[in-house]
Amino acid sequence: MGTLRVVSPSAQLELRSDGFGFDPEFTERVKNVALWFYRKYWRVEVDGMRNVPARGRALLVANHAGIIPYDGAMIRTAIIAEHPHPRHARMLVVDWAFAMPFTNMLLVKTGNVLAHPDNATALLERDELVGVFPEGVKGASKPYRDRYRIRRLGRGGFVQVALRTGAPIIPVAVVGSEEVHPVVADLQPLARLLGLPSLPITPTFPWFGLGGMIPLPSKWFIAFGKPIEVARYGPEAASDARLVLELSEQVREWIQSTVNLLRPRRRTIFF
Repeated sequence: MGTLRVVSPSAQLELRSDGFGFDPEFTERVKNVALWFYRKYWRVEVDGMRNVPARGRALLVANHAGIIPYDGAMIRTAIIAEHPHPRHARMLVVDWAFAMPFTNMLLVKTGNVLAHPDNATALLERDELVGVFPEGVKGASKPYRDRYRIRRLGRGGFVQVALRTGAPIIPVAVVGSEEVHPVVADLQPLARLLGLPSLPITPTFPWFGLGGMIPLPSKWFIAFGKPIEVARYGPEAASDARLVLELSEQVREWIQSTVNLLRPRRRTIFF
């Protein structure tokens, strides 16, 4: 696949042993912070953890919410906290999330990777567990009135990556992330002027300044679906537009139906 790249357009990072900057020792040191949010703040409950393989390649495909990728962090933490054989999931993150120096360092050292099909392919070919959010920025910034309406999962690029690498697709449904920063408006014209993909307005931001960036303590559920095996189709099937669309819709429909089942398990968004 050629030389691997993880750097954002605004920064150059010292690449570590795996070529992407992942620092397992640093990740272990900050793990307790993630576990506190997981167990105490968002009180995450998990279904289907045994659908995540203990070893070998697999592609986690999840719904997305919130400009800050807390959902990716909680999916990773769930696998560390609940899996009988914990392993690190490598989440693919959009380029602008690497723009801030501290965020850049934190994301990369904890194993997150710049979202690009080549990076996903390279990691899967190493038999890694890789996580993607095909709804992208549009999913992350959807208004609160449209919460948990799963949008089209991009153009099926994640399916093509899975087909080319023979990696099973594991759909993941997340409930709780939509209420962390409820979006009441998105100032797209101003966002474009600032070079941002979106500029969401929430009940707390920008009215409370930096304090408005504190995530709300919503109640979370995460469900992992049964793997969708694609290896039988062969790598050449990645060019079959109909198959790519069918598999993409199968994943989207599972996520939507599972989200619909999980939401009533909360009495309110906080309990």
